[in-house]
Amino acid sequence: MNADSLRGHMDALLLSVVEHEPLHGYAIIEALRERSGGALDVPTGTVYPALRRLERMGWLTSEWATEGGRKRRTYRLTDSGRAALAGERSAWNSFTTAIGSVLDPSR
Repeated sequence: MNADSLRGHMDALLLSVVEHEPLHGYAIIEALRERSGGALDVPTGTVYPALRRLERMGWLTSEWATEGGRKRRTYRLTDSGRAALAGERSAWNSFTTAIGSVLDPSR
């Protein structure tokens, strides 16, 4: 999938992936790939800066954890992140409805 297609949607995608459990960066990338059936293969150079930005915004919190002998930063959704995700989902639904109505007027 074209990286430009994701512009403006990365926040919602990342927040959604960590909605139910804290994950480290690589697990987030893998979850995006898996949930999208391989369509989203987002590079680390895109994901990690976005995770840090979401943390600065207060939508994510992170902590260091050791998994399999490796120290990794895991990210967890905050209450304000949950509210932001709800807003992103609502906006996405409105957007897809509007675009769908234009592209397929017989709907």
